[in-house]
Parts: sequence; structure tokens; C-alpha cells
Amino acid sequence: MIPIYPETIAKYILSVVDYPEPRIRQTVVDTTNPRVSAEFWKSLLGLAYRPGHEPPAQGADDLAGRDWLNLLTPAGMPCLAFQKVDELPRSTWPSTVIPQQLHLDLSVRDFSELNGAHSRVLDLGGQLLLDRSDSVEEPLRVYADPDGHPFCIFVVLQD
Repeated sequence: MIPIYPETIAKYILSVVDYPEPRIRQTVVDTTNPRVSAEFWKSLLGLAYRPGHEPPAQGADDLAGRDWLNLLTPAGMPCLAFQKVDELPRSTWPSTVIPQQLHLDLSVRDFSELNGAHSRVLDLGGQLLLDRSDSVEEPLRVYADPDGHPFCIFVVLQD
């Protein structure tokens, strides 16, 4: 007789029961200034504020932006959130002294869009870290957002 262990039973039950997998709801980014970070990414990606998270009127206190802000896709789905931290050492990428820990990969359809995105990133306060736009295999540029979080924009040719 083959012994049956509790972990074997549990694996069997899990294999026949249809459990939905967790889904990523949004990516949360640490920042020393949620409003500045949210404005950068909102403008770059064409996102929208979650209701109640919009910037305050000129001169009014930014109650919503003190600790946490959410951005939604144009379809209204959660996308990015910004969480206030007191200190945030700027990543030293590509050096690993202060690692990046996480980064976003963004894509565009062609080189013209890559150049357009480049101008927008710089206009919004981003910083170019690496320019590999002349690569035949995968043209890309690596940037840092205003908090120093690295992110990539690369060309993905559409079929």
C-alpha cells in the first residue's frame, strides 16, 4: 500500500478544484512626492487620476497627494499608484550600489514614436540613462523618472 500524506491530498485537491489565480491590480511606486510622480507618469502614458485624486485648486492643500495617489488607464482600470516614503535613495543603475529593484518596460511601434517619447520624457523631467536606439535587434532607451526609477522604452515592430 502506498502511504498518503496530507500534502499529497492537498496537491490533488488543488489540481482538481478551479481556483482563480491572483491578478496584478496595479504597480505601486515608492516616491518622496506622490503628486510629482503621478503627474510625470500620467502625462507620459496618457493615464487619468482616480476620482478624488485629481490635483487640488491652485493654492489649496493637496490632501489626496500627501500619502497615496492612483492612476487609471483611459478605460478606467487601475494601473499605477504612488506611495509616499520619507527617503528614497536614487538608483545608481547600471551600477548595483543602489539597485533599481523593479522597472517598467514601455513599448512603441517604431523609431519615430521612440523619438517622440524621448522628447516627452525629457520635457516631463525624466533623465536619459542609456541610449541604445541604434540597435538593430532592439532599439531602446533607458530613462529615470523624477524619483530616479529606471524604465525602458523600446521599439516592438507590429506584425
